[in-house]
Amino acid sequence: METYLASFAVAALAGAALTPFARRLSFRWNAVSTPGGRHIHGQAIARLGGLAIFAAFVLTAVVAVVFQKVPLTDTQLRLAIGLLAGGAVMFSIGLYDDLKSMRALHKLLGQIVAAAVAWNFGFRIDAIDLPLLPSFDTGLLSLPLTIIWVVGIINAVNLIDGLDGLAAGVVFFAAVTNFVVAWLMGTTFVALVMATLAGSVLGFLFFNFNPARIFMGDSGSYFLGFVLAVCSIAGPLQKASAAVSIAVPLVALGVPIIDTLLAMVRRFLERRPIFSPDRGHIHHRLLDMGITHRRAVLIIYGVTVLLCISAIAIAFGRQWQVGAAILGVSAVLFGLIRFIGYFEYLTLLGRQRKRIRSRHVEWLRKVVLTIPREFSGADSHDALIEKLGWLAQAARLDSIEVRFEGQLVKRLAGNDYQDMSDRDVTSEAFPFFAEKGELKFGWRSEFGDVPPQMDIMLQLVVDQFEEHLKRVRSAWVPVVAEAPQAETLPATELKPARS
Repeated sequence: METYLASFAVAALAGAALTPFARRLSFRWNAVSTPGGRHIHGQAIARLGGLAIFAAFVLTAVVAVVFQKVPLTDTQLRLAIGLLAGGAVMFSIGLYDDLKSMRALHKLLGQIVAAAVAWNFGFRIDAIDLPLLPSFDTGLLSLPLTIIWVVGIINAVNLIDGLDGLAAGVVFFAAVTNFVVAWLMGTTFVALVMATLAGSVLGFLFFNFNPARIFMGDSGSYFLGFVLAVCSIAGPLQKASAAVSIAVPLVALGVPIIDTLLAMVRRFLERRPIFSPDRGHIHHRLLDMGITHRRAVLIIYGVTVLLCISAIAIAFGRQWQVGAAILGVSAVLFGLIRFIGYFEYLTLLGRQRKRIRSRHVEWLRKVVLTIPREFSGADSHDALIEKLGWLAQAARLDSIEVRFEGQLVKRLAGNDYQDMSDRDVTSEAFPFFAEKGELKFGWRSEFGDVPPQMDIMLQLVVDQFEEHLKRVRSAWVPVVAEAPQAETLPATELKPARS
């Protein structure tokens, strides 16, 4: 145990010491993540944190073997060489992508090569031993199953890396779980590697937790995913207990794995490439629900801890305890998916693909082209607001509320007025004039959501309302200070140059 604790401490100190250095290199090499698109940070952030994690891991491994004189058998030495070789391949590919960018297909090929290297050095799925199911040998399927497993875990860790400290925290908990199982089962090589990995990530996490000063980048997520993937299939090779099976990392990494599977389903339904980026991941859904950045990360941490406890229970429990743990895992993951509204989201995608639209979408679509003509008939501020009452009637909305500077100005009833605080009423609010004003639309939807078509058309209504407020010279129109005119200089006659 002293060796494991020493490796953990050395790796944590090395990670904490090397991360500021990696941050300076990121800015020097212009390897930074800029705001915009899927990125939610507001300033440029360094993204070569993987350099510090990789260096801390390798440095600690050298110290453990050379100075602590950790004995390694021939089999363990071969595994160590394969781990470092494949890890170096994944780190190099990720580093190149962080610096210059690489096509998704080329990255996938690199992951397959790294997985094949690991398989050649002994990291193999030669048998599958899942709780409550009979064990069976893989035979000729060993290589393809190993590649699928390693590539899948690498990309799962990469996809979950979307919030400050999220991927690093999830990997830390998974590494601690694998360490506990490997230590109790006497699998010394895996225990040492997991202790070192957990320390390297923890040292980096001090700088990566919200608000982050550096990201791990693809170099970090690829390397961490690779090490977790191959070490999870090293236990059975060393003839340790079958409890160190594929089920333990499968459960411990439940959040990134389920997020990856949901991303594949989502992109299939949207008819987009599997590797195309989007903002539909679990952490993005939590942010869209109004949960703060830090709380979203802590929620996923909490779910991961529950899954890690279940993984340990699966490794050491009796048959009924294993069954209870599996039920608990299923309940936790089902609750998380239900909480972020993924079932409703997939239902919405299915309706869009079948072109099943809400009746309110169809009613608004029929009147949206006549809105400019109707608004043009209003010759004053008050008359324009009254036109919203016409819109509520024509589009069969229940009500439209007009607010300015936080105060309710007018509530216009539609065909069947309902208070928007009613749980059965779907509502959507849109700001205008730099969020000083707001139009809030309410209606009873048979689907209970705001279809994207409805959202777009209502935004067009608000844009038209804003433009016509300017036309009638409403008092709500912001006063823009005129820029001082530059002094006009006398014209100068240009003379041809002498030859």
